[in-house]
Amino acid sequence: MPEPLNSTFPYYFTLSAYIDVGGFRYLLFLIILCLFLCIIGANSLLVYVISVNRSLHEPMYIFLCSLFINEVYGSSALFPLLLVQILSHVHQVAVPLCFLQNFCLFAYGGSELLILAVMSYDRYLAICCPLDYQARMTPNRISFLIALTWVCPLFFCVVMTSLSATLHLCNNVIQKVYCDNHSITKSACTDTSLINAWGLLITSLSVFVPLVIIFYSYVLILKVCFSGSKQTRQKAVSTCSPHIASLLNFSFGACFEILQSRFDMSGVPNVLRIILSLYWLTCQPLFNPLLYGLNINPFCVFAVTVFFLLPVHAVKPLFSFSLL
Repeated sequence: MPEPLNSTFPYYFTLSAYIDVGGFRYLLFLIILCLFLCIIGANSLLVYVISVNRSLHEPMYIFLCSLFINEVYGSSALFPLLLVQILSHVHQVAVPLCFLQNFCLFAYGGSELLILAVMSYDRYLAICCPLDYQARMTPNRISFLIALTWVCPLFFCVVMTSLSATLHLCNNVIQKVYCDNHSITKSACTDTSLINAWGLLITSLSVFVPLVIIFYSYVLILKVCFSGSKQTRQKAVSTCSPHIASLLNFSFGACFEILQSRFDMSGVPNVLRIILSLYWLTCQPLFNPLLYGLNINPFCVFAVTVFFLLPVHAVKPLFSFSLL
C-alpha cells in the first residue's frame, strides 16, 4: 500500500479540550492538586494498614491492597500531566509522553476491572463455599490471580501501543484533556482496520470477560442468599455492598468514556464532556478508599489512631514543656 502524501509523525500532540479559564487556573490547579494528594494519601494509608496488620493478611484484604495500588498507579498517570497542562497556555504533549500516558491509563482500566472480577470470585467462594474457602483460596492461587490482574492488561497495552506507534498521522490534535489510543488512531492517514480489529478484540476481552465472571459470581451468591438463612443474607449484603458500589461507579465512568470515543458527542457541552471523561479516573480512586475504609472496622480504628491520637501524642510534650 503506497504511503499517503500528507502523512507525518509529529513531535507533539495538542490537547484541544482544555478551555481558557483565565486567572481561575491557579484555583483549579490547587483543587486538582488537593484531590491528587487525597487520592495518593488515602490509598497509600490503606495499603500500609494491610501491610503492617497481620490480622488483615487474608485474601479479601490482599485483593483490596492490589486495588488501592492500582488507584495510585492510575492517578499518577493522569494528574501530574493534568496539573502541568492547567498552568500551561499551550496544551502540547511530547509524543513519547503521550504514548506513555495512554499505556498507563489503558493498563489501569484493565487492571481495575480484572481486580473487581477477582474480588467477586473471592466473595463467591467465601459465601457459597465457606467450608472449602481456605482449601481453594491458597497462597499460590492468590499470587496467580493478582499476577493475572496485572500481566494481562500490560500485555494488551504493549500490543495496542506497538500497533499505534507504527501509524502515519495526518494531524496531531487530540480532542481530550489526556492522551488515549482511540484518539491517536483517529488521526491516522493509513488504513486502521487491523488496529480497530485488535482494539475490538482486546476491549471485548478486557471488559466482557471480567463482567461475565462478576455476573456469574453474583448469580450464584444470590441463589445461596435466597435459599439460605437470614444470617447468610446479612453477611452477603455486608461483604458485597462495597464491591457492587465500586463496580457500578467504575462501570458508569468507563461506559461513558467508551461511548465518547466511539460516537460523536459534539452535542454535549464541552465542560460536561471533560468532567465525565475524567470521572472514571478521579472518582474511582477517591471513592474506593472511602467506601472500603469506612465500612471495615480495622481501617476505621487505624485511621482514627493516625489522624487523631498520634497528633495529640506529638503535641502533648510541647504543652508539658511550656508548662514547665
